[in-house]
Amino acid sequence: MGSRKVTEWQGKNVTVAGLGVSGVPAAKVLHGLGARVTVVNDGDDARAREQAAELEALGITVRLGDGATLPEGTELIVTAPGWKPDKPLFTAAEAAGVPVWGDVELAWHLRGPDAAPWLAVTGTNGKTTTVQMLASILKAAGLRTAAVGNIGVSLLDAVLGEERYDVLAVELSSYQLHWAPSLRAHSAVVLNLAPDHLDWHGSMEAYAKDKGRIYEGNRVACVYNVADKATEDLVREADVEEGCRAIGFTLGTPGPSQLGVVDGILVDRAFVENRQKNAQELAEVSDITPPAPHNVANALAAAALARAFGVPAKAVRDGLRAFTPDAHRIAHVADVDGVAYVDDSKATNTHAAEASLAAYGSIVWIAGGLAKGATFDELVAKSAERLRGVVLIGADRALIRDALARHAPEVPVVDLDRTDTGAMLAAVQEARRLAVEGDTVLLAPACASMDMFANYNQRGDAFAEAVRELGA
Repeated sequence: MGSRKVTEWQGKNVTVAGLGVSGVPAAKVLHGLGARVTVVNDGDDARAREQAAELEALGITVRLGDGATLPEGTELIVTAPGWKPDKPLFTAAEAAGVPVWGDVELAWHLRGPDAAPWLAVTGTNGKTTTVQMLASILKAAGLRTAAVGNIGVSLLDAVLGEERYDVLAVELSSYQLHWAPSLRAHSAVVLNLAPDHLDWHGSMEAYAKDKGRIYEGNRVACVYNVADKATEDLVREADVEEGCRAIGFTLGTPGPSQLGVVDGILVDRAFVENRQKNAQELAEVSDITPPAPHNVANALAAAALARAFGVPAKAVRDGLRAFTPDAHRIAHVADVDGVAYVDDSKATNTHAAEASLAAYGSIVWIAGGLAKGATFDELVAKSAERLRGVVLIGADRALIRDALARHAPEVPVVDLDRTDTGAMLAAVQEARRLAVEGDTVLLAPACASMDMFANYNQRGDAFAEAVRELGA
């Protein structure tokens, strides 16, 4: 980082909003640059006090239990991405003319003059998988890269660390994009849009607008989902650099300036000579793990960003072959008595669950948890014909039960009136009773996990453990 950047921060009064995974590193970085840092935090629990002690030892001021008051003299707020825009702290900042940045915005400002370009990914579902696929493809092309942002390496570490990168594969949440007004990616994709986090954003329109920020100032390609018109609309609305192209991806036959699938082969009609007539084979659907439709869509989006960066076709194939998905993302746990048991605990909203349910023909569905304001009628109506039976758990299971009564009244439903962690074993046992040979028992809850589990990982682990008990 140049000395000009360091000088820029010397003595600047910066308030960091929130401790935790982004707040603590941001406070340390800003303090190291010479800023006068004050951290404010709503909570005052043991973990917060421990983090506060660590920062205070460096000479950073920390105010616990008071995240609402704007510290006097504040010139900039750097916020944890999860802090809602309507918090009193931000209202006070707006009245005082104080800008608010997220950690992504801070990282963007701290990049050096020869910084690696960003290939950016957002969407309601599939972000992490797509970014990991993209990083795998970029590595297969011999490029120095990392999956960063809302995943893996923090952006601040990637920007300020010793390691030099050629390009970064960046996962960005709607929260992060809301607080990153200056971000300008090389190329970006919005994978899909469905209602999520509406309690945070306030409306679907506000949520979509924040997702759409990822396209602002793109230099080479704005990649959109042909099957999801809302993503194309965001491209049309974006203010991009001259010459930046709109590139679609589709599970069908691609038109010019699109990537798609023909006879089980992923093909590129965007980054080829004479795209009106020519297409480049990239990989086979069988190179993708798992080859479920929504995962093929993720692969096409990753391929589009990689091709926008000039990656050869062979690297797309090699990168997809080398990629293995994270745990709890359509993970095949075991076959018991001819029934497949699949863990998609990561399906924490209706859009993700719909994609998961679409991957199988006959399903005993385990669902339920915290709905986060979601409704389930559309999901159930679209998936009804695939359902052999349903087992419901969790705090908001009645919402799914009522949707099933309206749209799939003939499907047998077991409503487990439980929210304890042991309910998962009972759910798996009930699912086994409903399933017949050739079925898939699918954990795709369509809900968050925190009513019963620490996170979706623990929920998926409980499912896998229950399945192992069946087969024992």
